[in-house]
Amino acid sequence: MNPESTRDELIQLSRDLGREDRRLALLGEGNTSADIGDGTFWVKASGSKLATLSAEDLSRARTDKVLELMENTSMDNAEVNRRLRDVLEDTSHKQPSVETFLHALCLTMGGAKWVGHTHTDSVLQILCSKAGASPFLNHVYPDEIVVCGRHVAVVPYVDPGLPLAVAVRDELKRYVDVHDHGPKVLLMVNHGPVALGQSSGEVLNIMLMLDKWARILIGSNAFGGPEYLSEQDSDHIDNRPDEHYRRNQLTRRQSVV
Repeated sequence: MNPESTRDELIQLSRDLGREDRRLALLGEGNTSADIGDGTFWVKASGSKLATLSAEDLSRARTDKVLELMENTSMDNAEVNRRLRDVLEDTSHKQPSVETFLHALCLTMGGAKWVGHTHTDSVLQILCSKAGASPFLNHVYPDEIVVCGRHVAVVPYVDPGLPLAVAVRDELKRYVDVHDHGPKVLLMVNHGPVALGQSSGEVLNIMLMLDKWARILIGSNAFGGPEYLSEQDSDHIDNRPDEHYRRNQLTRRQSVV
């Protein structure tokens, strides 16, 4: 992919995810990334705001250097912040997000081309509850399966940065070993969701549908709790040819304002 066109599309996706009316991310919350296809990827710079992201707020990192740096698990936060500049393809770029490790893993082990991480209000209401991620382990309506995938990946709360990346790496390995492909949704308990997509539009679709899924779960508790689909029905929806076609069509769409 062309670095500049990928950058511009990532800017648009970031602004779409950062719209305050959507309540997916506020202020400096969340981060995004996109694979350029040449061994590097764009990632949101530390301290930037999704809603107003500009070209100057993205950093270009070398995937191999990020993954190599991650192997030094003895680093403390101060050393991580210092060493993150070593992964930059262009040293004039800003300090990349501390979640650069997470993005590199999602773009490699997770099989994604585009990644968005937010702190969605509705999803966090559940992830910060005693229930944690368990309400998302079953499905309540077909479209969440089509857009968000049959199964979600889950990690417990871990300190953001390198420790979280290690936990994400372990969960992605487990998920791929079990399902033979990466997840579309990664839920970090007490932290927020990550969408793994093949296009910028798919990342936005996943986040919007995940928000709806969470709001339905929350609302259903006013009427006795969710009535989950059976495992058989969920598997059937996931494998229907018409749903595969619809999923592919949605994946191709670009992000929109």
